[in-house]
Amino acid sequence: MRLPVISPDEMSPRQREVADRIAGRRGAVRGPFRVWLQSPELCDRVESLGAFLRFDSSLPLRLRELSLLIAARHFDAQYSWNAHFEKAVQEGIPYEAVRAIAERTEPSFDRPEDAVFHRFCVELLENHFVSAGTFAAARTYFGDQGLVDTVGSLGNFSMLAMCLNAFEVDLQADREPPFPDIRGYARVEA
Repeated sequence: MRLPVISPDEMSPRQREVADRIAGRRGAVRGPFRVWLQSPELCDRVESLGAFLRFDSSLPLRLRELSLLIAARHFDAQYSWNAHFEKAVQEGIPYEAVRAIAERTEPSFDRPEDAVFHRFCVELLENHFVSAGTFAAARTYFGDQGLVDTVGSLGNFSMLAMCLNAFEVDLQADREPPFPDIRGYARVEA
């Protein structure tokens, strides 16, 4: 990691308060939260937003996990990918679809709404806009609140990915690199 990890005895009272709350809710302070604690007010707000989007959003859990994987792959964030791909599969995203996303090939989904969700997310991330047809299809499946939560998820998980990559948050040593074109924090020829 490019920044030092703040030890508990080095934390300000505000950092300790935020760290204790994160550990209580998430089991430990790890990954990006070790970076965000450098700015405890930002960390507090990011954690609250992330907790809502991961645990309480109007989207089904499988789509919350899928949105995280889509953003993780868009930004090549291996830490996020490794932390969530098994959960996405457990929640009903086909393993082959997950692998296709990792390999940057077109995934195939069992549910038509999952394919629409994927298309909506990819259009927004890659084109910065969503076509009228994709928007209408996504709105039919997810409603207005679902679309707002989808955009919130993509924004939050994109920020997460950028944090992980910019600060080179430790890659899990026991995990295989998930993307054929990325090793460590560099692009390689696939």
